[in-house]
Amino acid sequence: MTTMADPCSVSGDRGKLGSVSGGKTELLVLAAMWKIIGRLQSESTATRCSGHVGINLFAGSVMWTIASRLIVRSRGCCDLSRAKRVPIFRSIASMGLQVFSGEMSCSLFHRCSSTVISRSYLLFKGKSPRYRCSMYSRTLRNSSTRAIFGFNGLRISEKPKSLQCNCLPAERGFERTFEDEKGRSLHASTAQQLKNGNGGVPSIKGLTNSLEDEAWKLLQESMVFYCGNPVGTIAANDPNDSSILNYDQVFIRDFIPSGIAFLLKGEFDIVRNFLLHTLQLQSWEKTMDCYSPGQGLMPASFKVRTVPLDNDENATEDVLDPDFGEAAIGRVAPVDSGLWWIILLRAYGKCSGDLSLVERVDVQTGMKMILKLCLADGFDMFPTLLVTDGSCMIDRRMGIHGHPLEIQALFYSALLCAREMLAPEEASVDLLTALNNRLLALSFHIREYYWIDVKKLNEIYRYKTEEYSYEAINKFNIYPDQIPHWLVEWMPSKGGYLIGNLQPAHMDFRFFSLGNLWSIVSSLATTDQSHAILDLIEAKWDDLVANMPLKICYPALEGQEWRIITGGDPKNTPWSYHNAGSWPTLLWQLTVACIKMKRPEIAENAMKIAEKRICRDKWPEYYDTKRGSFIGKQARLFQTWSIAGYLVAKLLIANPNAAKMLITIEDTELLSAFSSILSSNPRRKRSRKAAQKQSYIV
Repeated sequence: MTTMADPCSVSGDRGKLGSVSGGKTELLVLAAMWKIIGRLQSESTATRCSGHVGINLFAGSVMWTIASRLIVRSRGCCDLSRAKRVPIFRSIASMGLQVFSGEMSCSLFHRCSSTVISRSYLLFKGKSPRYRCSMYSRTLRNSSTRAIFGFNGLRISEKPKSLQCNCLPAERGFERTFEDEKGRSLHASTAQQLKNGNGGVPSIKGLTNSLEDEAWKLLQESMVFYCGNPVGTIAANDPNDSSILNYDQVFIRDFIPSGIAFLLKGEFDIVRNFLLHTLQLQSWEKTMDCYSPGQGLMPASFKVRTVPLDNDENATEDVLDPDFGEAAIGRVAPVDSGLWWIILLRAYGKCSGDLSLVERVDVQTGMKMILKLCLADGFDMFPTLLVTDGSCMIDRRMGIHGHPLEIQALFYSALLCAREMLAPEEASVDLLTALNNRLLALSFHIREYYWIDVKKLNEIYRYKTEEYSYEAINKFNIYPDQIPHWLVEWMPSKGGYLIGNLQPAHMDFRFFSLGNLWSIVSSLATTDQSHAILDLIEAKWDDLVANMPLKICYPALEGQEWRIITGGDPKNTPWSYHNAGSWPTLLWQLTVACIKMKRPEIAENAMKIAEKRICRDKWPEYYDTKRGSFIGKQARLFQTWSIAGYLVAKLLIANPNAAKMLITIEDTELLSAFSSILSSNPRRKRSRKAAQKQSYIV
């Protein structure tokens, strides 16, 4: 994947223009050609105009010729090593060929207020997975250049090592005015120059008139800028917090509600930038050292660092520094990041109507790599994803290793979303076949074996154990004594839920909110099961909602069980944090699930409870105690996804139709295939040969 910069920014060592002896003239001609093409392209509103064919042919041939000459000249007279200079000029040549072939449409041109050579963006990748965008001050002012955004390059199998992109200068969608503390009006680009170390925007002056206004103000203050463009929101923005840890980073999962809030508000650029920049950070290299991120893995988070350039007092560079879990507490792997990325990509396309992003070669490639990583063969015998503890929202040791429901619900949702977005091409046939077969197997497995209600509980209570045959009813050898005492009293006569985990001889009977809610949203749960889950939430309102929605899980691990499973984690004490704490951000998932099942009154009642105190409590990360009465003992204040979760819930309640961008509906062919499995009595003995022939392709 390559995103090409203004040719004026193509440089040698640290962006010093003209380091190629005798190549200055060609570079200036190339820059002039670029400017002329951009001006002519912008005068047309059509995406691909017939009048541009001649321009593309002429300009492309000139650019390719100049770049070819520069490659030849650079072989003996450039102070860069060959490994650094050749990819730069190859990128120019590729850019010329892209214009020559008409691949760059006029919709990719966007005006950037800068100088011809005043602000050159160049991205480098070294041995570490960091990306740098250098900005250089020059002399020509009050001019304008044209920047190209969306250059996919000619190579899709790997990323070039030297030149990566121009940090998306075309994505300047936030053309709004900010005010600093002295009342000065600042354009977004000016505000960027006054940002803090991670690109945060200065505080917006003025009093808020309502709870929603305050939430929007705080969300905008949490925005992170990279090379002048919004790329995400930090996890928390508490000015009085001296222990930042990694809460000043942009987390993939944390940004999801923020991204959806911006989409609902019609501010699409920040979401597009986020999707593309996280794609640039995706691990594209297959490694065998067991310590580097695997091919296709998305980072858990990234940080924007603004640092001065060496030997240049007037220049700085923005550095994108990803974390794949190497620096995270406990070194947990971000399994859910790639799944959330696919879900947000689909939501962006449906809400904005911009399908060009999904059609990009680099986006298609990144999506396929995520799918191949998830669909890869392993030792596991189940269609569910096998993950370690702490691989999702619950990112500390809480006994969810194995096949946690949250990961399976996100996995199923991502598969459905990807099936919609994958380009119909011959190269994707095998992937689509594997995807459809996995969808069918996964849905059957979860619906049949994860579901629990009074009837199923009684069935487990009467299980026979140590069955060895294809006709076994107790397939996972679950011992009836595993049924916890609290569940017998807690299970309502009307309602049910999907258990938290299932492995040989082990069922985790805890109720996990996110997994159950997203099973409704993604249609992993059947219609009857979805209604039953909401029935249970209503029946157990005092346990799951109480004084603040919503319990992340129920019940809490206590006593000896807590000490064994969590290792005595002081942050996950009973009824705190991930151990049955109350998380306001879950309000938006609850709202989407209720809207899908046409029961919005449940979400509205939860919203009223949250509005009573969440602003007064300064938007905490989570609440403690059995009823969610206290602000969490280690909770960060002004937690971004608490703010964004409230906004998304508020906007969706006001406009329920907008929830369609997140909801996936099971198609009739998949439902028919699932019904045929149920009608064939899965408990009967089937030959191995017949089982191998059975394959369902939607």
